[in-house]
Amino acid sequence: MSKSDSFFNPDQYSTVAERIELFYSRFPEGRINTELVGRDNGEITFKALVFRTATESLAAATGWASEREGDGDVNTVACLENTETSAVGRALANLGFTAGSKRPSREELEKVARVRRTLSLRENGRRESVSLHSLANVADDVLRLLSNAEERGFPLRRSEILRQRISQPGLSASRVKKIERTLRGWVRRREL
Repeated sequence: MSKSDSFFNPDQYSTVAERIELFYSRFPEGRINTELVGRDNGEITFKALVFRTATESLAAATGWASEREGDGDVNTVACLENTETSAVGRALANLGFTAGSKRPSREELEKVARVRRTLSLRENGRRESVSLHSLANVADDVLRLLSNAEERGFPLRRSEILRQRISQPGLSASRVKKIERTLRGWVRRREL
């Protein structure tokens, strides 16, 4: 995927868990060490070191990751853990464990999509009154609402179309809000 692509297929990217499994299947005596490097002003940074044997003193590969607390659902409740996992994924990729055809992990590409969504919402109005965090969560909230509607019988084909629209960069905040109002109305009618 080029850096300018706006759509990614998560099935083309491996998870960090898959990379860890590959690593230990090849190096059963290996180890992965992580270190919290910084935790300042809501920004968390981790470094991961990967060793192929238990006795190796120099890491075969390293990986770094940085995340902001409250940036999306995962980082609202588990930013520390998410950052540590990202660092491990990068270290394993640096050692050649990608488990798929693409180097970035699925988690990294999901972060890119989240940030792009945030930036596109910011560019389309609401600049002055809404924080970066809340802009990123607008689309996430609508996606959760869409899942809720699906559980109540919302048509799957229509759901797929809305999910694609919500994930597109450049979608205006007003359009996302209109989709949200429509979904909320649909769910309310089902609850009556």
